[in-house]
Amino acid sequence: MNIKIFVSNLLDEWFFILTLSGLVVTSLWLKRFPMYNLADFKVLYVLFVFLVMVKGLEKSGFFHNVSLKLSQKRYLPQKLIFFAALLSMFVTNDVALFVVIPLTLSMKIERKELIVVLETITANVASSLTPFGNPQNIFIYYYYNLHPLEFVKTIAPFSGITLIVILLFSFVGKCRAKRSKALEIKKHSTKAYVYLISFLLFALSVLKILPIEIGGVPVLYAILYDRRSLMVDYLLLATFFAFFGFTDNLMHILKFELNGSLEVFFFSALGSQVVSNVPSALLFADFTKDWKALLWGVNVGGCGTLISSMANLITYRLYKMKYGRAKSFLLKFHFYGFVFFGIGVLVYIIHI
Repeated sequence: MNIKIFVSNLLDEWFFILTLSGLVVTSLWLKRFPMYNLADFKVLYVLFVFLVMVKGLEKSGFFHNVSLKLSQKRYLPQKLIFFAALLSMFVTNDVALFVVIPLTLSMKIERKELIVVLETITANVASSLTPFGNPQNIFIYYYYNLHPLEFVKTIAPFSGITLIVILLFSFVGKCRAKRSKALEIKKHSTKAYVYLISFLLFALSVLKILPIEIGGVPVLYAILYDRRSLMVDYLLLATFFAFFGFTDNLMHILKFELNGSLEVFFFSALGSQVVSNVPSALLFADFTKDWKALLWGVNVGGCGTLISSMANLITYRLYKMKYGRAKSFLLKFHFYGFVFFGIGVLVYIIHI
């Protein structure tokens, strides 16, 4: 049984294993150690600080309290979708789904599968709007040294139009909540306020208003008073580190450059369907200077297959843990996923 669990966990981290293997093989082939630059480590630092603060907010019960307040109001499906969008813009799409999906699954709500699918698509789409909404955005933002307003302006048409369509879908088939007992909302702890204030300040530093070193404050607080919040996804950070080196090696092996916005967009969007959007961003960034097309490609590419975004896999795991079988859910997920992938492609072509 332990062996089965080990193998299962190992398969779940297939991309890290693949990336690390690629790094080792290409380094041996080239007989060189990859070169890492300051931008690479800045991405890792920003991602780590956000992970710590989000973990702190999660452990403090902050997200749970906010979600419970939403559950006591009318238009519950729309409120949940709005909550998923708001969370994903500021605490990443992955975290948003860890908060919203379990809450939705525990509720008495009609057409629950549809709402869960729409929440997942919402998290992917809304997170694309901010530089810190998802890992690929953090990477692109620092890799190309972008201005925050230019970043938001570039991707806003995709986020705005798609979110409107998602909201319209949420009204299809009378997706309404059934009456259920109100749950108790607890008072926020001191830790919640510490991490919330730290989060707001660090967001300002990412937007280049405050010095980025301010991120050391919540990390130091976690070390001294809340070590549980240091238990973040280090494998995600390790995957980024390995992929930075792997793509640096690939630059010395592959001799090509993506030319034209459409080529960059379609390569990154379709690549996301196969290896997910984060590695697609890391890979194709080394072969193009067209960050706008790349930004669109990897964020539109988050819709589609189950593996096009790590957020999609999170939803699938949570749903399967709750109900066991997920065949019907997977059919709905891929149908709506490719519908919104098509919408994203169409919006991009019209936009350019």
